[in-house]
Amino acid sequence: MTEMFAPRGSHDAVESGTQFSPKFDADGLIACIATDAETGQVVMFAHMNAEALALTIETSIAHYWSRSRGKLWRKGETSGHEQKVASLRVDCDQDALWLVVRTGGTGANCHTGRKGCFYREVPIGRAPDPEMKLSFVDDELLFDPSRVYGG
Repeated sequence: MTEMFAPRGSHDAVESGTQFSPKFDADGLIACIATDAETGQVVMFAHMNAEALALTIETSIAHYWSRSRGKLWRKGETSGHEQKVASLRVDCDQDALWLVVRTGGTGANCHTGRKGCFYREVPIGRAPDPEMKLSFVDDELLFDPSRVYGG
């Protein structure tokens, strides 16, 4: 399925050219970060395989590869929090993607019911230790996940 994208050319062609030739890892995946179109906030990180990437490009709806379930996943197929892609960018060596999205439903992008998946902060400026605690930030619940996904 990766044949639908341009083959990877020279270093210069990949970094400075106009051919889209994404670099999938050994598992056939490419990293993808999604940000909110209105706020710029990072809302989630996921992976895409070639099929998910092709469907995202074709439909303007974010599709991902669920590593935990081992299957293609259209964001919002269960929750209704569909991600409409406003922009899709690729990094310099074409091994990471950035989606700018508008999320339907309550606007939640995380399966925990929050706006985004990055709702806890790791303390910095000290040596890590087993007692290190995370602090909650941006953790307002926008929906009850047990009602959407079951208990």
